[in-house]
Amino acid sequence: MQSLMITKYGDLNTSLEIQEVPIPSIGPNQILIKTYAASFNPLDYKIVRGDFKAMRKIQFPKGIGRDVSGVIEKVGEEVKGFKAGDKVFSRIDEDFVGTMAEYVISNAADTALMPSNLNYGEAASIPLAGLTAYQSLIDIAQLSHGENILIHAGSGGVGTIAIQLSKHLGANVIATTSTKNVGMVKELGADDVIDYTKQSYLDEGAKFDIVFDTLGGQHTLDSFKVLKNGGRVISIAGDVDSVTTKQLGLNKIISFLLKLKAKKVTNAAHKINAMYRFLLMSPNGGQLKELAKLYESGSIKAVVDKTYNFNDSIQAIDYLSKGRAKGKVVVQFDAYSSSSQVKIEESA
Repeated sequence: MQSLMITKYGDLNTSLEIQEVPIPSIGPNQILIKTYAASFNPLDYKIVRGDFKAMRKIQFPKGIGRDVSGVIEKVGEEVKGFKAGDKVFSRIDEDFVGTMAEYVISNAADTALMPSNLNYGEAASIPLAGLTAYQSLIDIAQLSHGENILIHAGSGGVGTIAIQLSKHLGANVIATTSTKNVGMVKELGADDVIDYTKQSYLDEGAKFDIVFDTLGGQHTLDSFKVLKNGGRVISIAGDVDSVTTKQLGLNKIISFLLKLKAKKVTNAAHKINAMYRFLLMSPNGGQLKELAKLYESGSIKAVVDKTYNFNDSIQAIDYLSKGRAKGKVVVQFDAYSSSSQVKIEESA
């Protein structure tokens, strides 16, 4: 089968290559998915650049991509609730990373039936971004009805879902974006939109119960300036907190360095009795099932900026890396529409 592979750290155009690789074998609790669509996330190009190699090095060549939608080709002998032919979507486990491939392995526990009202591209746009929003706002922040939330980068892949999920939960939502995306962000349900090219969210004052930080850097620290005493900052791009460091299982030296790096954020949180957490998102089929219900009910709508063919997947991730995408960037696989069938010959 063909798979987009990372061959080295570096530039996207020179570090990625479509290669021929064996179709993987499945275990008793796993499923083999024939890929119809997949999507990229900022995490993918950051890994190619080597942003995380100090924490977790990878062996080359390595597959890329974590979101997939498609049709089940085969199920493991202990899998229940799924069968060959089911239309599914998944945020696959890190052990199986490589959804930019014609076939993908996923744990049954990390998989769910696709929302019945979405196409494959829309379904592939959901898993990582949807679970990130779900786990940040529901599991960690425990966002409740009537609370005020600031969502940075409301037009991004995570932001577009976070706005809609927050409104579904009954929150008052303010989101930041650029001028060209103000209308779209309002249509997604934001009660107010801050055009960061014309105004600063710092002018809002300390009015927010929760800030969802998808930008990192100075924005993480500045988030505490607009947070109520006792509020919560949840970040997916800022410094790693001590709880997440333990979850990563890092050695003592790296853990100590991360603690030092996060000292400013830790102090900012302590000053106003706030909670700060960096989300380490986990695959979760049960939560994907809950998200599917929200898409089927119309509470959340899929936002796809551009769709590329698999042969143009390097162009797709390059486009995403420019930071101009509105929603998600999807890659579509054309093999399923062909009359020719690929014979499954699993690797040993």
